[in-house]
Amino acid sequence: MQTIELKDIRLAYEFDERAGQDAPVLVLSNSLGTSLAMWEPQREFLAATHRLLRYDTRGHGRSELGQGPHTLEQRAQDVLGLLDALELDQVDFCGLSMGGMTAQWLGVHAPSRVRRLILCNTAAKIGTPEIWNNRIATVLAEGMGAITEGVLERWFTAPFRATHPEAVEPVRQGLLETTPEGYAASCAAIREADLRTELARIVAPTLVISGTHDPATTPADGAFLAAQIPKARYVELACAHLSNIELPREFNRALGEFLREERHG
Repeated sequence: MQTIELKDIRLAYEFDERAGQDAPVLVLSNSLGTSLAMWEPQREFLAATHRLLRYDTRGHGRSELGQGPHTLEQRAQDVLGLLDALELDQVDFCGLSMGGMTAQWLGVHAPSRVRRLILCNTAAKIGTPEIWNNRIATVLAEGMGAITEGVLERWFTAPFRATHPEAVEPVRQGLLETTPEGYAASCAAIREADLRTELARIVAPTLVISGTHDPATTPADGAFLAAQIPKARYVELACAHLSNIELPREFNRALGEFLREERHG
């Protein structure tokens, strides 16, 4: 784990460059309530072809929270600061849920920095202010344990939770280890974010991945993204919200085919 000093925080990241200096860079951006560890099911697969840059979104994992106001733009600027510090002009960018919103912001507002986008289990607007306000109030008053089981029920299908405790338990622990303040700040950033009218400005080739059983960011949300982004394609997997963990083989296949096709197309 490495860290870098940005304007107001220390950001934690890991940069796996085994694929060599000529390999393209792929950035992976985590969901709310997780860390860069959520991408372990993809690490070996993707590191064979890409220099793999994972980071902890501010307020998550080992990254500091810093000062508000907490916005999606702030989190996207963290990414740009990290890329500048590592002297990376252009990257492929894959984000899930909150990370997918960061990817959208970069595609709209920093198009020269992203070559391809992968938007996983995300939406241009997620939830309602009431949902996020209630979530914020609950974690600040009662701690992360008050929401963890409900979150896991949305993140994974019931059959998967019953049969794959070895995959679910690290996610549960990651939620419990996230600070209420860091979680609440990102809830506030998501609450205020709405990219629905800006999606047509994204020029990067884009893959949208949705989960058939995802109640948080539904297939309809994913289809909307794919319809609004000019160079987007849509893939739906038979899973819930954390598609990269519930169906890693299918997720990796979709991601690999997209990156390979776009790289050589």
